[in-house]
Amino acid sequence: MSDDAQADAGTIDGQGPVEVSEELARHLENKREELFEKFELRDEFPPEVLEEAEARTEGVTEEIQDEIDERKDLRDLTTWTTDPVDAQDFDDAISIEERDDEYVLWVHIADVTHYVNPDTAMWDEAVERGNTVYLPGYTVHMLPPVLAETVCSLVPNEDRLAHTVEMHLDKENLSYENIEIYKSVIESDERLTYTQAENRLEDSDAPLHEENALVYDLAEQMHEQRKEDGSLVLNPTRDRAHTIIEECMLKANKAVTHVLMWDRGVEAMYRVHPQPSPDEWSEALREIQDLDGVSIPGSTWDDPRKAVNATLEEAPGRQLDKIQWAVMKVMPRARYMNDPFGGHHALNFEIYGHFTSPIRRLSDLINHWIVYQNDVPENLIELCDRASDKQKDAEQCEREYKTFLQEVGLDPDAVNNRGIEVVDESEADKTL
Repeated sequence: MSDDAQADAGTIDGQGPVEVSEELARHLENKREELFEKFELRDEFPPEVLEEAEARTEGVTEEIQDEIDERKDLRDLTTWTTDPVDAQDFDDAISIEERDDEYVLWVHIADVTHYVNPDTAMWDEAVERGNTVYLPGYTVHMLPPVLAETVCSLVPNEDRLAHTVEMHLDKENLSYENIEIYKSVIESDERLTYTQAENRLEDSDAPLHEENALVYDLAEQMHEQRKEDGSLVLNPTRDRAHTIIEECMLKANKAVTHVLMWDRGVEAMYRVHPQPSPDEWSEALREIQDLDGVSIPGSTWDDPRKAVNATLEEAPGRQLDKIQWAVMKVMPRARYMNDPFGGHHALNFEIYGHFTSPIRRLSDLINHWIVYQNDVPENLIELCDRASDKQKDAEQCEREYKTFLQEVGLDPDAVNNRGIEVVDESEADKTL
């Protein structure tokens, strides 16, 4: 086993799957079916959707070859993906260059709408589902995996169709000097896990070390700038690899909606997050201030988001969950809207929307289509409501399933990280 593989084994505790008896496995299945019915989640794909997806995975090489003349050819650009060790599909990749007075950051997203458009059964099914639902040890996909894990997965050493966001960033203030969004053909050089990306940052002789070091330097600057501007950062201990991906995707999402709103003047599926009332924020800050060993720096009380950021950085680890929960309790639910008015309070962005995950979110799929067509679906408001409602259902379903796992003596995080293996009763007894 390679060093990278051993390190990745460590990310899932170096243990095998969580073992459960056949009887408990049936209980879990029954609970999932009960929740799917309650929240109207579709687990099985209709035959016509699966047939359509299968058909779109045939003749891929020839189809991409036919597309090259119509797209920007970026196959010579150093490009890579970074995902969890157990990821099945890779829908985003990055490239980076440093020039005299600017950074150029490319975020490449799988061109899902090349295969899934409003004339397809897959599109209708995606609208029906709204998003991928992630339960511990079980996934309900928005798009058929046969499509998402093949032609829409940016696997290494294969030509793939992408939708690229090319951002030229000023070195001084990281503002957008220029944004281009276009269809492309890319070839990923390597698929990294988060652990491997960390290892590449450590090892100056490793492949992609310089690129990862450069993009981390940029991501760290973007992260610090966001905090200074008042963006809420509820996870202060995020590692470098996660910081890279989070900041690059935020920058790309913001760039796309910036172009749609200011340059093109078209509606889109914007992500709007209202702010809590002053009283609600005061209540959250008082609850945080009362925690043992926690003190909110006096200079930050005027901006609750900065107060929370500063407190999380100094607070004892045992109190982080309680601080985060105090904030989450007063946060209104974010919704998808066809108008960005009100902005995104938690991120402190005037305009924000989703673009970087079209395999798992309807909002991103719709925004890809709007960028491509420079026009909006007639039922955009209805689609916004649908995406918002289905996201709420997915979150509630996940919460209830996690609670059930705890009630039957399973650790949701362990199940999530390691999966489940069904063993016969005698074997299960040995593990108890």
